[in-house]
Parts: sequence; C-alpha cells; structure tokens
Amino acid sequence: MEFEVIKLKTAPPEEVVVVNGSSWKCPVYVRRMPPCRSNCPTSEDIRGYLTIVAQAKENNTPVDAALDEAWYILTDKNPFPAIHGRVCPHPCEDGCNRLYKDGSVAINNFERVVGDHGLKRGLKLRMLTGEKRDKKIAILGAGPSGMSCAYQLARRGFKVTVFEANKQTGGMLRYGIPQYRLPREILDAEMQRVLDLGVELRCNTKVGVDIPFAQLRKEYDAIYVGIGAQKGGKLGIPGDGLPGVMSGVGFLHRINSGENVAVGNKAVIVGGGNTAIDAARVSRRLGADVTLLYRRTKNEMPAIKEEIAAAEAEGVQFHFLAAPVSAEAKGSGANAAVSLKCVKMQLGEKDKSGRARPIPIAGSEFTLEVNTVLCAVGQEPDLEGIAELPNSSSWIVANAIRETSIPGVYAGGDAVTVDIAVTAVGHGRKAARAINAFLHGRTYKEPSPPRPVKHTEMKLDYYKDAPRNDAEELAPETRIRGFDEIHKTLPLDQAVEESKRCMSCGLCFTCDRCRVFCPREAITRDKKSPVGQKMFSDYTKCSGCHICAEVCPSGYIEMGMGL
Repeated sequence: MEFEVIKLKTAPPEEVVVVNGSSWKCPVYVRRMPPCRSNCPTSEDIRGYLTIVAQAKENNTPVDAALDEAWYILTDKNPFPAIHGRVCPHPCEDGCNRLYKDGSVAINNFERVVGDHGLKRGLKLRMLTGEKRDKKIAILGAGPSGMSCAYQLARRGFKVTVFEANKQTGGMLRYGIPQYRLPREILDAEMQRVLDLGVELRCNTKVGVDIPFAQLRKEYDAIYVGIGAQKGGKLGIPGDGLPGVMSGVGFLHRINSGENVAVGNKAVIVGGGNTAIDAARVSRRLGADVTLLYRRTKNEMPAIKEEIAAAEAEGVQFHFLAAPVSAEAKGSGANAAVSLKCVKMQLGEKDKSGRARPIPIAGSEFTLEVNTVLCAVGQEPDLEGIAELPNSSSWIVANAIRETSIPGVYAGGDAVTVDIAVTAVGHGRKAARAINAFLHGRTYKEPSPPRPVKHTEMKLDYYKDAPRNDAEELAPETRIRGFDEIHKTLPLDQAVEESKRCMSCGLCFTCDRCRVFCPREAITRDKKSPVGQKMFSDYTKCSGCHICAEVCPSGYIEMGMGL
C-alpha cells in the first residue's frame, strides 16, 4: 500500500495521508477563525497576541520579549494599540466564546497593556519591504482611517503625503474624544510612529479650499479620502441659531483645541450617541448640572454602554422619551439663558434603522430653563470644495474595497458612514491593499473569511473557571473635578493571567489531550515548533477512532472524510 502525503491549504503545517485517492477516517487539523477576530473590524490576530504571552513561560520566553512579539502581531493590522486599548468599545469581546463560560476575555484591557508596552520600549512599526516605489499617494485626513491607510502604504514602500485641515493629527480621536478617555501624549506618540516611516504630513491644508482636488488627481497616482464627519447636525427647530445653542461636535472640537467654553450652571444635551455622552460628561467637568434629552428609551441609545453607565455615575441626568420643539432666548450678555420647549414621546412602529419610531404626545409639552443646549443628533462630512467626489446626501460613496466610481480614488471611515474608530482603521487598511493592487495593475479581491468556530464546537468544561481582570478606575466624585485619565492600565501580572483566559478557539494550544488519549500512540509533540503547530499525527498508525477530535477542547481537530 502506497501513501501520498499532501499539504492542507487550510493548515499548511499539517499533513494528511491519502490512500488510493481517498483519505482515511483520520483527524484533520484545520485552523479555524476565532469569533473575536471575526468580530474585529481590523481583523486583528487577537488569539495570536494573547497566546504568545499566555505560553511565554512554557516556551522559556521572557515576558517582555513575548509582549514585544504580541505588539508586532497586533500592529500588523492596527498601528494604534495604545489608543484603541482606551477608546475601542471592543466588539471582539461580544464574540468571545468565553462569554458562554465565565465572561469574555478582557481583550481591550490586554490590548492597552500591549500598546503601552510598545510605547515604553520604543518599538518601531515594521516595514513589509525595503524597496522604494516611485508611485505617490495622497491621503485626505490624518484621523484613524487616513493614518491607517498611510501606514499600510508606507510600509509597502510607497511615497505617502497626508493632508490635514486641522493643526494636528488624530481627527476625531483628538477633536472628538475628551482627554480623560484618551491622553494626548498617547495619541501623539502613536501617530508619530506612522510619520516615522517617512510619511509626509501637511497640516492646516484643507483639500478643496487650500489646494484643488483636481490638482491632487494630477500630481498623485492614487487618493484616499478619510476626512471624517466633523460637521455637526442641527436641531432643526425655531431658535436653532441662538448663541446658547451649539453642536455637540463643535463644542468638543473647541474644548479639545484648548478653548475655554462656558456652559453655565445648567446644560441640556440632545441626542443618544457617543458624541452626546462625551459632551454631557465634559459639561459635568465644567461645573454644569447636565440633563441628556433623548427621544427614545435607554435601550435604543447607540452610545457605548460603558460610557452611558459612566455618565450616570458622574451625575448626568437622563430624560428619555422627550425631544425639543423650540428654543427661545432669555436675557442677554453674561446672563443669557435658553428656554427649551420640549414634548414627551411614545414609541411606535419600527423605522428604517430597526428601532421604534418616536411619536410626539399631544399636549405633553414642558419647558427646561438652561444656559446651554448642545445638539448631538448627527454629523456629516464637510465636502466643501470636493463635492465632485461621488456622494449621496453628503456622504461619500465607496464599495466594499473602498473604491469610489472615480478610478484611483478611494474613501473610508466616517466620511462614508459614522462608526467606531477601529472600523475606520479597518477601512484604511483595506483601501491600502486595494490601492497597492491598483498601482500594480491588478484588481484587489477581498478574501472570504474562514468560518468562525462556535462555542458549541468546543469543550468548554475543559477550561478552568478564571475571574476576568478588569482595570481600576478613578471614583466618579474624583474624576469629574478634572480631565485626568479615568482608567488605569492592567498590572503586568494581571495582564499575563488574562492572556491565559483565552481558549485558543480553533487552534492548538498544546493541552496534550489528543496525545494522551490516542490509543495507537499516533500523536507526538514537538516543543520546538511554533505556537499552534506542536502536535503531529502519524497517519500510518491512526485507526480513525476520532478520540482525538472528541477530546480536543478548542475545536482544532476535525474528523476525516472517511474511505
């Protein structure tokens, strides 16, 4: 009997034996997608950077060296781990299979540890090539999307110039997110690392105003538009233009630019998103009694749940099922106030967003006497001077790989649709890959992601219960006195313990159960092999009993197809 050994495409390090053209009923090692990664808009190798630290001691690797490698794994997809370890609402944790046991892995806390470690160690972003290419790319906007795209193109050897309308990099990370959530020294340091790759930065340069968009199309081989959505919406009611009524986006921009903005003793914030919550919490720090007015219920608020809870703890009052209908000035000068007439609402049928439509209740009007009204009911990109970009109702239109209908012009981030910062980073990375293909005369095709491994395909009982390690935070009564950072970074020992809570969904973590339980002693272990590739099966000994697949906790071993 002759055996033909072939390599599996799904798991290159492993082998399968084929007998007379048919495989045995032997185990097949199939690297599966962990659901944390499939939930991450940047597709970070979360399992990879967790397990490299979790197995450091077993592999005789110093923790610092393991964290170095974790940083390089993470920044391959996302160059801003210290930033996102602070501001990301971690959709990855919603996908974590450990939720079905004792709570998701604190991935966001761990990412912050890795990011801060990289800053402390002065780690540099890795290039993908030493070759310098003569093609030039213009990036519009130095926010998370634009700088992500700049990073991925610069590391591929392209000449990249970033045009930024504001004085500094960061986009909404700088001008929208308050310092108590994201210290500016962290933001500056991670943005600078991208510039250190040779990226040219031109601040105070608004494309379409200071330089024509048509000129960029002539001078550059490709363009990426990541200008964000920094134009605040209006209430659309009588009195919208009063001095005491301003947009939440504009308010945060002024505060984060260092201006002293007086909100008075009482402020009302209208809206239920992240901008509304940030504006409310900043107003509390400026000494105001704050009421957040939202036309639906708490359950429908799109803001990050942890931020809503933090606002409540800091004394922000919530008035649900209510909306403003008009604003009237009261007094003048330093004593100016705003009389905000509101109406109570009730929820009706679902609208296009899938949420119940708020309907005014006749005769339920009431009035709030305040000093400041901050409108946080929406935002959109500022297309002044670049209206020739393909757009729909002020939003730039791009396809799945970030192409617009103009050849060589790509777009992403909040300029396309308002979302979280990590989504913007993912857009920038995807656009960079598409631009790279375009400049090489190819069309980029997004690969189909592998099927995520489900908790029902794992043996959760194998894993020991382990409490989640959450970061400490300042008490509400302390933090509202200023803009000091609220959350602390996990201590190193807790971060290591948290990494060990990762169940390595869909990949071997050397639990040894397959080897121990194999009745034919067909499985061996090679400690020198890379993480996830240490177990090997001798298919000449395998009887196809499937015990190894039955006892594998992580869902990495699948049963063969049979004769």
